[in-house]
Amino acid sequence: MKERLRELGIELPPVQKPIASYVPAVKVAAFVFSSGQGPLVGGKPKYTGRLGDELTLDQGYEAARICALNCLAAINAEAGTLDDVERVVKVLGFVSSAQGFTEQSQVVNGASDLLVEIFGERGKHARSAVGVNVLPLNIPVEVEMIVKLTKGVSKE
Repeated sequence: MKERLRELGIELPPVQKPIASYVPAVKVAAFVFSSGQGPLVGGKPKYTGRLGDELTLDQGYEAARICALNCLAAINAEAGTLDDVERVVKVLGFVSSAQGFTEQSQVVNGASDLLVEIFGERGKHARSAVGVNVLPLNIPVEVEMIVKLTKGVSKE
C-alpha cells in the first residue's frame, strides 16, 4: 500500500490529536471505525466556514479529501497497516452548509473519490452525506469511515 500511495503522490499525515474526549479509531474484530476527522493539517484547520457561503464546492471537495486522509492515518495507526484493508465499508460525511446549499454529496465525493483512487474496487463503499449548520472549530467537513480488515483479530 505504501507503494500505491507513493505512486499517487500521497503521504499519510500524522494521526490528528482528538479535540475532545475520544480516540481517533477503534478496532473491533475485523473492523476499524474511525472517529470523525476534519480537514486538519498540522493540527489546524486548512479550511473554515460553510459551503455555499465562505467556501466553494471545489474547496469543500478538497476539505473532504483531507478528512479522508486523516481517517486513513487513524485507521493505519490502529490496524498497523493499510495493507490489511479488505474493503472500505461505509463513509459518513457531514458538510457545514449555508441555507439552500444542496451539494453535500458532491463535497463528500472528495473523500469517496480518494478511497477509490487508493484502493480501487475495495474502496467503493456505502455512504451518507449530511448537511449540518456548524461543525467543531468551524470546519466545513467532517468524515468518518468503517473498514473491514482481512485479519479479524482484535487487539483486546
